[in-house]
Amino acid sequence: MSIESSANKWISSFLASRVPDSPDPLHPTELRASDADRERVVAVLTDAVADGRLSPPEHEERLDQACRARTLGELAALTADLLPPESQPFRMDPGPVTAFFRSESRSGRWVVPSRVPVTSLGGKVTMNLCEALLQSRRVVVQLAVMAGTVTLVVPEGVKIVTDPTARVRSVRNEVRLPPGATGHAPDAPVIELAGFVIGGKVVAVSPKRPRKGLFRR
Repeated sequence: MSIESSANKWISSFLASRVPDSPDPLHPTELRASDADRERVVAVLTDAVADGRLSPPEHEERLDQACRARTLGELAALTADLLPPESQPFRMDPGPVTAFFRSESRSGRWVVPSRVPVTSLGGKVTMNLCEALLQSRRVVVQLAVMAGTVTLVVPEGVKIVTDPTARVRSVRNEVRLPPGATGHAPDAPVIELAGFVIGGKVVAVSPKRPRKGLFRR
């Protein structure tokens, strides 16, 4: 048995009795699509007809379906045979994030479940939630980290809290409030840190604000 599989088995058994059962959220394919989601799909379809992967009639048919699509599942079906899973306009596989002596990241438009298991053994995990679709206003990041680093990139105003029972000693919270705000909004999204971090750290940051031009007033 490899070191990775042994570590994964041990961590999974450690967490099994600590992760409470929760009702299954709405499946990602059933979530309502936004105009921005449709625009992402339309861009893929445009590239596909330009390089010959789709014929003009196929492109016209799928374009019409994209404009009428109501859910992410309906949109995902239109690009499933055009791009590999990692290059799709959005990801709907809310599985665990695992990094054993390597780097792993989640970014772009992806569906974030109400609980995200994050396992790192000597690895680096980066989760960028700036374009993500949260299935819940409160997301629990269930940590199982040994000698690893977890970096959370979140929009300004997101609240970072730690579960009272968590064993997470090293947390650097650098998430900014929106300009002019003096505190978190009552309905602000909450990222809760749970589980354990041994010999590692968690860093939460906001993306850099765009710099103003030198001569911009």
